[in-house]
Amino acid sequence: MRPNGSVRPVLAALACGALLATLVSCGHAKDTSAPKNRASSDKTEHARAQSAGLDRIPDVGERLQSRIPAESRQVVAVYGKGPDSADSTVSLFSKRSDGWHKTRTWSGHNGRKGWARPHHVDDKRSPVGVFTLSDAGGVLPDPGAKLPYTSSAAFQAPSFWGKTYQHDFDYVIAIDYNRVKGTPPNDPTRPQGYAKGGSIWLHMDHGSGTTGCVSVSKSAMEYLLRTLDPGRHPVVVMGDTANLQS
Repeated sequence: MRPNGSVRPVLAALACGALLATLVSCGHAKDTSAPKNRASSDKTEHARAQSAGLDRIPDVGERLQSRIPAESRQVVAVYGKGPDSADSTVSLFSKRSDGWHKTRTWSGHNGRKGWARPHHVDDKRSPVGVFTLSDAGGVLPDPGAKLPYTSSAAFQAPSFWGKTYQHDFDYVIAIDYNRVKGTPPNDPTRPQGYAKGGSIWLHMDHGSGTTGCVSVSKSAMEYLLRTLDPGRHPVVVMGDTANLQS
């Protein structure tokens, strides 16, 4: 078993499917997860408690819906605005005894050129599909993650990327696309070959599209890290509207 806090000597520049390619990082997305006051929070929780569960993840067609493992009880759904858009909405769904419930929603970003099916290295697009979420890490110490977490300075973005992008990888969750599960997110191994791309992560957002990852606010990443539970078999379902519904 990999010890918590282990360090892999891997350049963080490989992250988001980039091999020191043209940087397009992420940004200050609006976080819609925090209620304005306690009263609205109570109303929201009451509404959630009263609402009926869903039998499926909304706006996801049978092609991808059928790929969500039967044992999964947590789904991060990334709804891309369009096939060539970098804008997306990220929602967390949890399955209870009466079905699926949407528990949080945030604005975010995906690949700067949109979405790809199939994805390949350096296309600046995010892969469409259903992928497991197994490992996490980042520059910052473990915030209380339930997924195995690797804290390491090796995640730090290269200094030549500029100050705006230095916090992109403070927190990351590996999306299990062309990677080895059970390894730190910055492990560069690509079992299906280099050309297929890899190092696709959920990570912190800095206001624009990425080279292939999905990005959300710091508070959203902290919430996901503290909530996604390997015992509940979390997955991400991601793509633009047309591909998700097909």
